[in-house]
Amino acid sequence: MVKRKMELFAGARKTSHATAAITPGTGKIRINSVPVEVLQPRFARERIMIPLEISGILRDKINISVNVAGGGFMGQADASAISISRALTSWFKKEDLKKRFSEYDKHLLSGDHRRKEPKKFGGPGARRRKQKSYR
Repeated sequence: MVKRKMELFAGARKTSHATAAITPGTGKIRINSVPVEVLQPRFARERIMIPLEISGILRDKINISVNVAGGGFMGQADASAISISRALTSWFKKEDLKKRFSEYDKHLLSGDHRRKEPKKFGGPGARRRKQKSYR
């Protein structure tokens, strides 16, 4: 019986949470059991593919399965990209790869702390208020 190595890495963006499981393999990437190549919408798919394109030929040596939940499709795409980036940097342990991720987008490894500001009274949104006219 061959024991396979598998590691889990987390990523989050707004209210989306993603967990990437990385194993040795042939380069198959799945998001919620769907191949990343057929994921829709296209812009979200491209956001998820960014860490894979930065890593170059290293992506052909591993398989990644990402489970993501919560939030909207772009929040899920960002959470998936963060978890994939963390998985790749930890799996290959190359400072060059970590540096390339940081140069492209510093939030690929550290996450993005921004959240939606809550709505307040006296207006339709977080900051906008009703206009006043004194004439």
